Amino acid sequence: MELQDKAQAGTIESSDVRVTVEPATSRQIQVDSTVYAQFGEAIEATIEEVLDQLEVDGVKLYADDHGALDCTIRSRVQTAIFRSINQTEGLPWGTKL
Repeated sequence: MELQDKAQAGTIESSDVRVTVEPATSRQIQVDSTVYAQFGEAIEATIEEVLDQLEVDGVKLYADDHGALDCTIRSRVQTAIFRSINQTEGLPWGTKL
């Protein structure tokens, strides 16, 4: 999947994560998190897994995490990606990726 536009999903409220994506020539991921020392590797692994599932290689992704659960991280990454490609129909909500 090739990204088209810069897009974001989420907030910087407690227990949430704001994910910003934009097109790039390679996969670049930056995570800032209030719980990075404890869960940074898991957060990055979750992001990588979602990007792999959606077959996204060219992306610059920034995640500003404030203690989001794994399911929230997944949904925010997915939403930002689908917003970036302007997909509004046929979304896989309810479908296991």
